[in-house]
Amino acid sequence: MSDSAVVVAIPARLASSRLPGKVLADIGGRPMLQHVVDRCRLARGVDALVVCTDSPVVERAAEAWGVKALLTPQHCSSGSERLAAVIPALLAAGGGAAEHTLVINVQADQPLLDPAIIEGMVARFSALGRPEVITPVYPLAATKLHDPNVVKVLRAADGRAITFSRSALPHVRDLTPERWAERTTYWGHVGLYGYRGDVLAGWNALPPSSLEDLEKLEQLRLIEAAIPIHTFEVDQDCLSVDTAEQLEQARALLVGQA
Repeated sequence: MSDSAVVVAIPARLASSRLPGKVLADIGGRPMLQHVVDRCRLARGVDALVVCTDSPVVERAAEAWGVKALLTPQHCSSGSERLAAVIPALLAAGGGAAEHTLVINVQADQPLLDPAIIEGMVARFSALGRPEVITPVYPLAATKLHDPNVVKVLRAADGRAITFSRSALPHVRDLTPERWAERTTYWGHVGLYGYRGDVLAGWNALPPSSLEDLEKLEQLRLIEAAIPIHTFEVDQDCLSVDTAEQLEQARALLVGQA
């Protein structure tokens, strides 16, 4: 994408509330964050890769892997806020103007991330004429429809996200909940965000979101501020490691890929 700059930024908080230190947890002899970094490096069309962290330990680890690292404030409440705190440096790393830069927020706890998702986001950003925000979604299995740990996306016909929730949306009035998937496709959220640089730069100026606070979903701040989020479809989710059980699952899956 010659007319835009692309920066992949990985917010990496060391003191995770549910699984402290998880970004440096060992998976197959390497820290989880290093697996994420390596997968991001495989994505084509990226101008810069940056780790954004509140921890000097993580900063030193990233630099030892040959990755640029930026220290951020510790008080950031979300990955998006962490990236927004260092947005001038992220834009400088990409070398483009804010409104021509795509900043892709990649979670530090997705060691099995498919690089093709990043490439798809780059392609869609260009095809859609640099939208404010873009994010991937996948068809949700019926077995996960009512799992509150799985974030769902309610989409408009044009692919725009209407809202995100931990509850299943839409509610099908005439069927019992276990049969809702018979009537429509439900969409899960992969958890990556592609921000146009000027939108991310304005993150901290957005008004507080009661929905974000209730659901603990940072993207709802954008929805309440009437900032459109465009979605594009991918085949499946990428495992996010939030619990000890999911960490063991990631270890087993990565051993299987070796």
